[in-house]
Amino acid sequence: MTDRFYVYVYIDPRNFEEFYYGKGTGSRSHAHLQDVGDSVKVARIKAIQKEGLEPIIRIIAKGLTSEEALMVETTLIWKLGRTLTNVASGRYVGRFRPPDTFHKRLARFDFENGIYYINVGEGETRNWDDCRQFGFLAAGGDPKWSDPIRGLEVGDVVVAYLKGAGYVGVGVVRSPAVPYVDYRSKGILLAECELAEPNIAHDASDFAICEYLVAVDWVATVDRQGAKWLPRSGLFTSQLVRASLDAQPKSIAFVEETLGVNLGALADGRSG
Repeated sequence: MTDRFYVYVYIDPRNFEEFYYGKGTGSRSHAHLQDVGDSVKVARIKAIQKEGLEPIIRIIAKGLTSEEALMVETTLIWKLGRTLTNVASGRYVGRFRPPDTFHKRLARFDFENGIYYINVGEGETRNWDDCRQFGFLAAGGDPKWSDPIRGLEVGDVVVAYLKGAGYVGVGVVRSPAVPYVDYRSKGILLAECELAEPNIAHDASDFAICEYLVAVDWVATVDRQGAKWLPRSGLFTSQLVRASLDAQPKSIAFVEETLGVNLGALADGRSG
């Protein structure tokens, strides 16, 4: 029988505050009364017992499969996490909105796609002029650099940053990243195009370290001389190849104003 699981809660009888959620079968709900160690949960139970009381233990949901119980447990921990003694946040916490973000619009929750800062990484292997002209962003040399580019999904919004200059473009991912040898611009292999930085072809036959290019439909771009930036203003920048801009409202507002786009609308699949 697979639907024998339940979700339980521990309640402090001194103030009726819920302080621990769990899932289990059989007598699992009472097992924590014998726990030892220095966890916050154990300390709370011992403090209750020291006053001659016992935690109130109640079953919240029953007749569940293991996966259903894990989802219920995660939901409860997510909702009351700050007041609980649970160490883990639950199996499915990655599918939940981060705490204390109801006042923000978040990618993949309030609009369909992500909004990402992308470091162009201009240098010996790539050039912003090529990115603009042939509609791509790229990274390579090691999986730790190419994986963030390869992780972009169709519809994601990218904000291109040029080191030492500023924000230089906003676009929408048109198709997933591919190795340099497979990338085409308007049907033509990039290898057949005249590039400002032809060394983007480095190690083309080695798919571990070659450049990976993600196709981008640019909505707004500027050249490096026209890069948008305000020194010492708190605008976001990073050495990372890719970073979410969910927690960067100042930078989002700056990009929208200076490049004339609506990033949220773009992430919703609407014209920016």
